[in-house]
Amino acid sequence: MDSAVFLIEFGAVVLALGLLGRFAVRLRFSPIPLYLLAGLLFGAGGVVPLGGSEEFIEVGAEIGVVLLLLMLGLEYTAGDLVGHLKTHAPAGGVDFLLNALPGAAAALLLGWGPVAAVVLAGVTWVSSSGVIAKVLGDLGRLGNRETPVVLSILVLEDLAMALYLPILTALLGGSGLLAGSMTLAIALTAVGAVLLVAVRYGRIVSRFISSDDPEKLLLVVLGTTLLVAGIAQQLQVSAAVGAFLVGIALSGEVAENTHHLLMPLRDLFAAVFFVFFGLSTDPSTIPSVLAPALALAVLTVLTKIGTGYWAARRSGVAQRGRWRAGGALVARGEFSIVIAGLAVSAGAVDPSLGPMATGYVLLLVVLGPLAARFTEPIAQRVALWRGKDYPGTAPVRQRTVAPRPVEPEPTAAVSD
Repeated sequence: MDSAVFLIEFGAVVLALGLLGRFAVRLRFSPIPLYLLAGLLFGAGGVVPLGGSEEFIEVGAEIGVVLLLLMLGLEYTAGDLVGHLKTHAPAGGVDFLLNALPGAAAALLLGWGPVAAVVLAGVTWVSSSGVIAKVLGDLGRLGNRETPVVLSILVLEDLAMALYLPILTALLGGSGLLAGSMTLAIALTAVGAVLLVAVRYGRIVSRFISSDDPEKLLLVVLGTTLLVAGIAQQLQVSAAVGAFLVGIALSGEVAENTHHLLMPLRDLFAAVFFVFFGLSTDPSTIPSVLAPALALAVLTVLTKIGTGYWAARRSGVAQRGRWRAGGALVARGEFSIVIAGLAVSAGAVDPSLGPMATGYVLLLVVLGPLAARFTEPIAQRVALWRGKDYPGTAPVRQRTVAPRPVEPEPTAAVSD
């Protein structure tokens, strides 16, 4: 590899990502679709295909997945996860049934087979925590009563990924029933052990890793994460699960400091990951799967809205908050691309799955913020149009005209 060509190509990619990110911030929009489009632009079949830096971008993409899952684990403590699992497990079950099954059915109807059905089920199931958190902040809804319901569903989806990814890895690797069962058993044991250690000995682990020097803290946490992720990958459990478990094990001040230190690195390598996924997708293959991607997007917009509405209603949230909760859950993003990226890189599914996932995520990462903002007003207008009362508005009643009072006619005086 010519070092000059590598520096020019990679520098151009990073510069383009920075400019796209600034443009997205001005529009108050998620940069994920712009990163995907950049990958389509630089990839095979694109306008300016890369050559010398593609291998490095692939390695950077793997680091991006690890950092995404590490940062996600840092957001939660083991106690939070256990508490959410006990309280909101029914909502998580409804979320899975309404949103994973359409993806699985679509893959089977397209003739892609059972492995692709498991992959596409994950793509349509998991909402984008990053996009949703940003949208809720932009709309000023972080203090709303329905927001804990939305966050609980996101937490359950993230926790479910710790079980889903090992199963997916085993299927993509072509493991038999025995090997797949062993992989799942190892993953379950690892998850249970980490949760137990985090609950009982989280302070000791955090104290061991903690350092007043930001440089030493960054090196220890990043090194530990990559080491655990590599071991997990070697055991066919998934590097992403290993990184997620490291994040859960850290708590308190260490987790907070680590979050601040790693955020710039996470953003850089996550952007590289989205670009790499675009690089691995030929733009000419997207039009052929755009129609099923659009149909699946419309269906799963409705199912996510139904999920949020049901979960918020179960928690006693008023009707307006139920619609807001449903609209907030629509966006898909980083996890859907991670799942599709694992499948595409393994080469164990139909090649059309990658372009379809790209089109699907592009649609929903754009529709997600719109659904969060307009689902409740649209529900209000529909209710008024149907002549039904809606909370926060004047009741709709049939207009009636009161009869005018009839004055009595004058009567003649009667004389004695």
